[in-house]
Amino acid sequence: MPLKLSLSLFVAAALIGSVGTVSAETQSTLRFGIEAAYPPFESKSPTGQLQGFDVDVGTAVCAKLRVKCEWVENSFDGLIPALQARKFDVINSAMNITDKRKQSIDFTPPIYVVPIVMVAKRGSPLLPDVKSLQGKRVGVLQGSSQEDFLKAHWANAGVSIVSYQDQDQVYADLVAGRLDAAVQEAQTVEDGFLNKPSGHDYAIVGQPLSDPATLGEGTGFGLRKGDKALAGKIDAALDALKKDGTLSNLSQKYFKRDIIAK
Repeated sequence: MPLKLSLSLFVAAALIGSVGTVSAETQSTLRFGIEAAYPPFESKSPTGQLQGFDVDVGTAVCAKLRVKCEWVENSFDGLIPALQARKFDVINSAMNITDKRKQSIDFTPPIYVVPIVMVAKRGSPLLPDVKSLQGKRVGVLQGSSQEDFLKAHWANAGVSIVSYQDQDQVYADLVAGRLDAAVQEAQTVEDGFLNKPSGHDYAIVGQPLSDPATLGEGTGFGLRKGDKALAGKIDAALDALKKDGTLSNLSQKYFKRDIIAK
């Protein structure tokens, strides 16, 4: 091969490699995967705009990284497969960090920690344990860590676990009498059900559920396995937002208390 041609090919290859590196470093859009039916973390306003705590946290992260936020809606139980299929870059949808999920995706450090509780008819004798719930029907969001807990601890002890793709469907069936109880995050049931007229006759019963193996160590963003460059940037942005008080201020705005992981 003539030296001149060889040199030209070398320069062209170097330029192509250079462009690839620059585009990775100057990503202009961050695509978040979200299931927009889980208030107050993520939901839609009457005009169809995304809103909620997770949405505000994601927006703050994009501002820190100086990129544009893009939101891709997906069913909760399909978020991990969609992330792996590169339909978006990050899961930002109140997803608890569990050992089971860590087998499929990576996570940021925990951003916040929320109690998992059971709700039932006000004055009901039901409690969140298998002895109380034998023969009863308990609703839960499909694909959630709460579902993992119920299947691991209650399903084989005479409790009927009913899974739903949408959290609002859980509350609708609870009110209609098709369920005896429902399990979900405390802030979700307070904002999405108990503080509304339809939830007036219902209340949180018993103590919060606890099991690190299924319920995890808190909530974080999910990323594709090995996506270390993006993970590093997001971790740094979240750490800065924690240190400057942004995350705690958002927590106070939505929950009137600080749920940010320490």
